[in-house]
Amino acid sequence: MKLLIRWLVSAISLLIVAYFVPGFVVHGFIVALIAAIVIGFVNATLGFMLKILTLPLSFITLGLFLIVINALMLKVAAAITPGFEVRSWTAGFLGAILLTVVSAFLHWLIGDKRRERQYE
Repeated sequence: MKLLIRWLVSAISLLIVAYFVPGFVVHGFIVALIAAIVIGFVNATLGFMLKILTLPLSFITLGLFLIVINALMLKVAAAITPGFEVRSWTAGFLGAILLTVVSAFLHWLIGDKRRERQYE
């Protein structure tokens, strides 16, 4: 159930970002659901490898280079997903930042805690 809720929140976050960021286009809720899956898959595979490879650069920039990687992952996901477009690098950067903020806020709003520990 938690996975389904996280998926819906991610799709809603994409729609909200698409409303505010010019050049970040999502054509409908179904496309947002598919894009959320693709973004998750791309981040878990290619994004993970890039974050490991660019770890020294991320340290030097105090983590700001991760925004570049997230923008790149959004562009890769948009290239794979029909109906989801990131038309420019500016849209990718703004989309990556706003997507992180909106998604974190929505997860906080619904009380979704990723790392719950139960000591029973």
